[in-house]
Amino acid sequence: MAYRIPLLLLLAALAAMPAQAQPASRWAAVPAPSDGPARSIGGTSLGCIQGAERLPPEGPGWQAVRLSRNRNWGHPVLISALRSLAGRARQAGYADLWIGDLGQPRGGPLPWGHASHQTGLDADIWLDLSLKPRLPAEARESIPERSLVLPDESAADPRLFTDAHARLIRMAAELPGLDRVLVNHGIKRSLCAAHAGEPWLRYVRPWRGHDSHMHIRLRCPAGSPECHDIPPPPPGDGCDASLAWWLSPEARNPPRRGTPGPPPRLPAACTALLSGH
Repeated sequence: MAYRIPLLLLLAALAAMPAQAQPASRWAAVPAPSDGPARSIGGTSLGCIQGAERLPPEGPGWQAVRLSRNRNWGHPVLISALRSLAGRARQAGYADLWIGDLGQPRGGPLPWGHASHQTGLDADIWLDLSLKPRLPAEARESIPERSLVLPDESAADPRLFTDAHARLIRMAAELPGLDRVLVNHGIKRSLCAAHAGEPWLRYVRPWRGHDSHMHIRLRCPAGSPECHDIPPPPPGDGCDASLAWWLSPEARNPPRRGTPGPPPRLPAACTALLSGH
């Protein structure tokens, strides 16, 4: 039929579109992962994932929150790491962990909330250690997050941040295949005050936000040749001038960005992945 020719031309044009022209909303609209072996592609803030695995809504030691976002997908090595961390925490007497965003079914840019979480190797774990009943998924949609950091961000709030939080962060920092754990610089400062010199602190890095949760990021796994790691954390525990910088006027008042240039390109393999090829 004649109408099929324009339709085929349109589909071919969509598949050939440069990845940066495909808005984040298209990635968010994809309901399911692609077929094929698990493969992380690109970098944490510019990539995608083939063959993602879904983190179950709940399991031994965890409950996933805000499932309506459909962001509980990741590389199988990430799902395994989360299961391992939740299991270790449970054995140590912790309540269920709230596990937040991982990534979208095929990764890619998210329309809001994160610049990273694109390659199936990132996950947010809330630092709420209170006792939790098993809640239905609907009841986990509107659970409020609670900051553990003082208002001036000089340190974690000593009324809220405990040794149990530090032990959980250490468990995450010691996961096999870990790249780093991101926390608010106030939390990092309190960890340095109590644990300076301990090797695991090297992998706990300060970043804006992250005052109510930690963000774990894994290194590129085997079988993902198109995956690109960021440089590893520098040697040392990170309790140095680089941490003090976060309280400087420069850090507190970052300069406004100039006129943005053209958006960077996602890897070509991501374009094909989004188009279903």
